[in-house]
Amino acid sequence: QVQLVESGGGLVQAGGSLRLSCAASGRTFNDYAMAWFRQAPGKEREYVAGISWSGSGTAYGSSVKVRFTISRDNTKNTVYLQMNSLKPEDTAVYYCAAGQRLFWASPDAGVYDYWGQGTQVTVSS
Repeated sequence: QVQLVESGGGLVQAGGSLRLSCAASGRTFNDYAMAWFRQAPGKEREYVAGISWSGSGTAYGSSVKVRFTISRDNTKNTVYLQMNSLKPEDTAVYYCAAGQRLFWASPDAGVYDYWGQGTQVTVSS
């Protein structure tokens, strides 16, 4: 079992920045690929970014590429999502997820085994 707890969400003006954190506990953190997803009201869950177990590989959804950066610190069992140039359409609940190493770039939510409870990000115009 892996427990994931997100933090860092909040209210920010358009053009601003936020950094989300996801702290993991339980099994060995670097056994897992990590990802961020988001879900806005009335919409399907959307892939935001993924990172390999070592941090050497990263992948992004097309709507956030260039603006967002995913990273991880295996010594702290934490994955981060740096979000810059935020837009109102980035408003959503953001979830981190953990899955098997080989799925590190997968945008399919179904391949991830563990999920956090989510953190709300609201971007005002």
